[in-house]
Amino acid sequence: MQGVSQPSSINPLHAKGLHRGRRKKRSAQDYAAGVLSGDRVVLGQAITLIESTNAEHRKLAEEIIEKCLAHTGKSIRIGITGVPGVGKSTFIESFGIYLISQGRKLAVLAVDPSSSRSKGSILGDKVRMESLATNPNAFIRPSPSGGSLGGVAQKTRETILLCEAAGYDTILIETVGVGQSEVAVHSMVDFFLLLLLAGAGDELQGIKRGIMEMADAIAITKADGENADRARRARSEFEYAMRYFPTANSGWKPQVLTCSALTKEGLADVWKSIQAHHRLMVDRGLFDARRQNQTKTWMHETIEAFLKERFYRNANVKEALQGVETRVLTGDLPPLAAARQLLELYNLPAKD
Repeated sequence: MQGVSQPSSINPLHAKGLHRGRRKKRSAQDYAAGVLSGDRVVLGQAITLIESTNAEHRKLAEEIIEKCLAHTGKSIRIGITGVPGVGKSTFIESFGIYLISQGRKLAVLAVDPSSSRSKGSILGDKVRMESLATNPNAFIRPSPSGGSLGGVAQKTRETILLCEAAGYDTILIETVGVGQSEVAVHSMVDFFLLLLLAGAGDELQGIKRGIMEMADAIAITKADGENADRARRARSEFEYAMRYFPTANSGWKPQVLTCSALTKEGLADVWKSIQAHHRLMVDRGLFDARRQNQTKTWMHETIEAFLKERFYRNANVKEALQGVETRVLTGDLPPLAAARQLLELYNLPAKD
């Protein structure tokens, strides 16, 4: 028997080009309307434009942000960091579900400048936070790493604004690892939470003093089962250590708490600490001042990023850069003189 003839492997609509144009090209107004209505799909697409290096996409993203700007700033921005193995993802999922049970709408973002070699991102977080990722009142957005802390931080700030415009009143910003990303996150949040793990040797070793000084609260995680006693002892040690840290200008004294993402114990205490800090900052007129200072810092960092990008794209600089680098490496030209030489070339009219 001849049998049934196999259909073509090519979609006839694809062959005729009829598939093109099916997806309507959105304007900045369309994107803004979708974001403001809380459309998660449109929000995700708008954030993709923010993350794009395409000049046209970036321009469209700026227009979207401008149209949404009046609807931003009405959230509590919480930075979360911790040593590797502390269980940040597990804590964020449990804490996020708790916040949603309290009537909050939650967005989880990430600052991940660490994968400069693989150009990867923490997309695994979305898999690990399965319950949170499928909750209609939660939005999880891992930030792909381009190896540039400044670039990732800038895009995270813009993403925060869009999430606020979409109606998310609580923004959790996770850092990956312990390093310079903490400084970047601290400059864009209202409350900075440091997660630590008891029973991992000397708890005070390996923790940078600067990171502890930035913390508005410390939470000892995995305080359950056999680890509960160790967590309580670690809490006492950190409470004692925090006495030697200078008091913040706001008058807030960082609290040391214990919690368990497994049993949910202590999550309410963490939220109460965040709320108490927020009330203190608002009552003393420091909340708006801090947000304004963050906005000013953002502007200056954006100027620096734009200038750096334009400098290396300059035709004169691109032509001379490799030769100047070679002279620096061979010791024929001091780095300072090399920098001045390139800056002078940048200021010259570009060659045809």
